[in-house]
Amino acid sequence: MRSNRLFRVILISLPILHFLLHVGFGIGRLAPDLLAVGLLLLAREMRTGTAAGLGFFLGLLEDAFSLLAFGANTLACTLLGIAGSRSRDLFVGETLFFLISYLFFGTWLRAVLHWTVAGDEVRRDAGVSLLVHGPLDAAYAAAVGVGILLVTGAWRSDPSG
Repeated sequence: MRSNRLFRVILISLPILHFLLHVGFGIGRLAPDLLAVGLLLLAREMRTGTAAGLGFFLGLLEDAFSLLAFGANTLACTLLGIAGSRSRDLFVGETLFFLISYLFFGTWLRAVLHWTVAGDEVRRDAGVSLLVHGPLDAAYAAAVGVGILLVTGAWRSDPSG
C-alpha cells in the first residue's frame, strides 16, 4: 500500500524538517508540528518499546531547546510513541480518512499531554490551549503531513499501488 523506501525516508526527514523550521529558521509556533507527525507515523510501524525509545529521544531533543518545561516534551513524546505503536492493535486502517484523523488526534494528544505535565509558568489557560490552539495546531500539522505524503507519493491508499 505504501512505497516503503520513500515512506521511511520521508518519515525520517519529518523530525529533521521540524527542527530546521522551528530552531534553524526560527519560525517557532508558525511551523507545523512535524515532530509529532513523524513520530506517529514511525511509531505505527514499530514495536512498542522501540516506539517509546524513539519518542523519548525525539522529546529529549525538543526539550533541549526548552528552558522552562524541561521533560514535558520527553514524557509527551514517549507516551505518544507508545500510543502510536499500540494503535496498530486498535485500528486497522490505511485509508486517507484514517491517516488524517490519526495525525489530527495524535498531534492534539501530544499537545494535551505536554500541557498536562508542563509547569505552571509555561501553561496558558486550559480552554484556549486545549480547545482552540490544540485543535488548530493539530489540523495544521495533519494537513501538512498528509500533504507531504501525498505530494511525494509516499502514501497511496489504493491497494494496487
